Amino acid sequence: MKKLLVIAASCLFFSNLAHATDACEAQAAEKKLAGAAKNSFVKKCHKDATAAAQASCQNQAAEKKLAGAAKNSFVKKCVKDATAPK
Repeated sequence: MKKLLVIAASCLFFSNLAHATDACEAQAAEKKLAGAAKNSFVKKCHKDATAAAQASCQNQAAEKKLAGAAKNSFVKKCVKDATAPK
């Protein structure tokens, strides 16, 4: 049951991260940012989304009891999938 809840939460989390690029741009537009301020905001927004994905993927790897190269490979692919625009 616990694994099912973790998987469901992860799916929701990753679907939100996949739209991080669009969301960051939308937030910048909503705040009416332009130029350097917009670039700085979007860069920080993407960085924060990637950090959140990294943490979530690390937790998933721990739940799967992965270690070493298998863990690194899993986390790298997980973060890439979570942050890549769809």
